[in-house]
Amino acid sequence: MSNGSQSQMNMTVGVGFLERVILCTVFTLPCCMLVFINATLLFTLRRKTVFRETSRYILLYNLLFADTVLLVQGQLMYIMATCRITMSYPVCGVLTMLANLTTVISPLTLVVMCLERYVAVCYPLRHATIITVRNTGLAITVIWTVSSLSILTRVLLLLNFPFEDLQSLQMKRFCGKESMLIDPMSDLYDRSFTSLLFASAGVAVICSYIGVMVAARSASTDKASAHKARNTLLLHLAQLGLSLSSTKYNPILVAIFKVLDRIIFARVQIVLYLLIIIFPRCLSCLIYGIRDQTIRPILMYNLCCQRTRSISVSVIPAKAKISTCITSWTNIILNKMC
Repeated sequence: MSNGSQSQMNMTVGVGFLERVILCTVFTLPCCMLVFINATLLFTLRRKTVFRETSRYILLYNLLFADTVLLVQGQLMYIMATCRITMSYPVCGVLTMLANLTTVISPLTLVVMCLERYVAVCYPLRHATIITVRNTGLAITVIWTVSSLSILTRVLLLLNFPFEDLQSLQMKRFCGKESMLIDPMSDLYDRSFTSLLFASAGVAVICSYIGVMVAARSASTDKASAHKARNTLLLHLAQLGLSLSSTKYNPILVAIFKVLDRIIFARVQIVLYLLIIIFPRCLSCLIYGIRDQTIRPILMYNLCCQRTRSISVSVIPAKAKISTCITSWTNIILNKMC
């Protein structure tokens, strides 16, 4: 995300003030909408005991938290770059490492979520004993530990760079991922770790999908559950692929910038930003916020009303919640008119 923010600004340095304002607005509005939906879904997952005590929802919370932090951090860096605010190397390093941390957490969490669906379909009788809240917490701890070790390695590689030879710690360029790859070893490590991470995650998701497909042909397997799990794994695979493509956002923009006119490039850049940066962070909301029958009624209610009220998940259906939401807003408007 920080990589994308730097590219957006590097390519729009030459445009006028009005054009920069329009581009900033177009980039910011979808991100703000997605952050709002993610924050509402995070709030929903923390309110109900059933979500706090179910492994798949605990993993979903971890994934959404990482994506939301990445979106907020990247958008703040982009707005600062739009305002032509440069940073010092230490501040940029902290923000970039935060982006790298959440970038690693997302694919690893997706892998664990796919394995959870695999166990649920292929070993339904052992699912409750294997996928427990304690084991889920342990898996999340491992995810954050691996991500933190990756960041620690990057920091140690940066320490080898002779910063004392620089005339000033103030950056001359806008802050981004590439700005901190100032040492050849850092660049090599970044490429190697990213390739290994997404290759391993891709193999794990594909193997889980094959296992679910094989189990779906068994007579003893719940066909509806297997079909739903298969679709979920396909969406996770697409999400993983889009997340991988976001790491190649800079090279894609540079290649396009060399062959297109500046005005056409600005339009293409908006489309690529929405597809490669925003859309992968939107899939979690689509997969679970809309498809999941347990989350959807409460999420819709919270998005409509944003009012704290004790609601029973099993008693009040989705239509009744939406109707209550509309009625409450109507009463508020009528009271204000009176």
